[in-house]
Amino acid sequence: MEGQLMWKDEYNIGVDIIDREHRRLFKIINKLFRFTDEKNKSRWACKEGIKFFKDHATKHFMEEEEYMASIKYERLGVHMHIHSEFRERTLPALEKELEQTGYCEDSVEHFLGVCAGWLVGHTLMEDRAITGRSRSRWMELMPGKEQEAVKRVIIRLMYDLFHLESCVIGDAYGGEKFGRGIYHRLIYGTDQEEEKYEIFLVFEEKLLINTVGKTMGIKTNKLNTLLMNAARYMARQFAEQVRDHMPYMNGYELIEENLLTYEQFQDVFENEKLQVSLLFDTGEGYFSYCAAAKHSPKKGNAEPIQVNNAMSEIGKYLMERESSLKKESRLKRKVLVVDDSATVRQGIRKLLTEDYDVTLAQSGTAAIRCIILDKPDLVLLDYEMPVCDGRQVLEMIRSEDALSDTPVIFLTGRSDPETVKKLVALKPDGYLVKDLKPAQIKQKIDEYFRKRI
Repeated sequence: MEGQLMWKDEYNIGVDIIDREHRRLFKIINKLFRFTDEKNKSRWACKEGIKFFKDHATKHFMEEEEYMASIKYERLGVHMHIHSEFRERTLPALEKELEQTGYCEDSVEHFLGVCAGWLVGHTLMEDRAITGRSRSRWMELMPGKEQEAVKRVIIRLMYDLFHLESCVIGDAYGGEKFGRGIYHRLIYGTDQEEEKYEIFLVFEEKLLINTVGKTMGIKTNKLNTLLMNAARYMARQFAEQVRDHMPYMNGYELIEENLLTYEQFQDVFENEKLQVSLLFDTGEGYFSYCAAAKHSPKKGNAEPIQVNNAMSEIGKYLMERESSLKKESRLKRKVLVVDDSATVRQGIRKLLTEDYDVTLAQSGTAAIRCIILDKPDLVLLDYEMPVCDGRQVLEMIRSEDALSDTPVIFLTGRSDPETVKKLVALKPDGYLVKDLKPAQIKQKIDEYFRKRI
């Protein structure tokens, strides 16, 4: 198994007790990578090595939390929740897989890949935020106990409604596309306050067909107006049940409802201050529940759905969606644009959207999720991003067998010889300078795809 975690200066956050343990965890993972290459090593020895990593990680979490408590770090609760998720959910699931497969090479590789990815991402994002060197995107997330209550409610509701055993696969969902999605937006407010709350319910199409459709005895493998209306009202009741566990939303009533295209969803979602952002695997398809913090919601260009226009609006939505999906399946290649600048992301999407199916990501970690959930035909990747830059994202992509053949073209704001030399050395599929004229950028992307035919 090929694999190696290279320690870099940016992993140092400037706290000796934390940096020292981070380096130790890196060394343990690297030792396990080397260890698994030696075929004559026993299963028992491999098992002991993995247990050693887990014990060290648990010890490190305790020491890190003690340090954060000593400096009165304001996000201690959230940080403890992230540690708990990894220690009590991720690691046990990986260990169970190892036991069930007899520590086969694939399951060991899965264990090491997840641990390595988590360690790098957590170090660069959440741990660096301890010293103020970066700002966690999830500053507004609810405390851990409240998050857990919401998760339990959703899992219970999915079972009560559809007998589905759901599991949380992400508690920081960033709006990534998964399958053919339905994007349902509910806005709540009061007569006294201008500020609103928003809830987003994202369903994979096949989930609605296999649950709401079957419940109603609808024998179809595609969405129709009847199914959408049934799903819409079930979703509203679902949201109400979850909302009962959010005391700060007491007194708020539903004032607007929209069905969004993915592009409209991205426009509204990417600047939200999220309090809950969960992604579930139900076994029948993916589902996401997101609640935005108190604020004045950005108006989208989706028509509000009301009693007197529901049938016509849903019919129009389904027709436009089907037309868009047909065009994508016949003609459009999938392009993922990764850039921390909203101006750059929106500019490239506007430039490419007529000929390509464009998805946006505003960070390196969001990009990895996008690639895993809906593998693109090309990634346009900003080379200079904060926290997790283009080089690190490319390294993570290349290190995963399932993703390693994903084409990547770097986006860069600089074209000096030194920068170009660095870019070329990483062996991407190309690079584009951002200050090229829009027509030139479009031409180069078109040429790239023509050469691959």
